[in-house]
Amino acid sequence: MISVELALRLRAAGLEWTPASGDRFVIPAREMDADVFVVSELTIDVHQAPTGPLIRFNGTTEWALDSVPQEAVVWLPREGQLRAALGARFRRLEPIGDGFAVVIEGADGSEERHVDVDAERAYARALLTLLTR
Repeated sequence: MISVELALRLRAAGLEWTPASGDRFVIPAREMDADVFVVSELTIDVHQAPTGPLIRFNGTTEWALDSVPQEAVVWLPREGQLRAALGARFRRLEPIGDGFAVVIEGADGSEERHVDVDAERAYARALLTLLTR
C-alpha cells in the first residue's frame, strides 16, 4: 500500500478520484491516521444471537461516523488504479532485488524506471513524475 504522504503528493499533483466500491482511504488529522477505510456498498457484521450467528447488513458501523467530506479524506489508490492512470505511457513492471521497477515511456520516448520496495509505490512514483511534468 502507498503511504499517506505519497497519496497526498499525488492528490496535490492533480490525481482525481471518483470514489468507488473497494477504494481505500484514510482520514488524516482526526486521530485516525493509521486507520485504513474501504468504500463498501454495505457494512456487514455478524451478531451472536441466542438462535445462532446472524449476518447483519447495516448502513453504518456501530461507532457511527455519519459522514466525512471527500476533501477531508486521502485516497490510497491500488496497483491496478495506478497502472490505469499511467495509461499508454506504462511499459512494464519489473522485479528487482527486494523491490520493483515501473518502466514508463519518458517525454522523449526513452524508457524511465521508477523503483521502490513495493509495486504500488513504484507505480505511484512513476505517476507522480508524469503528473508533475
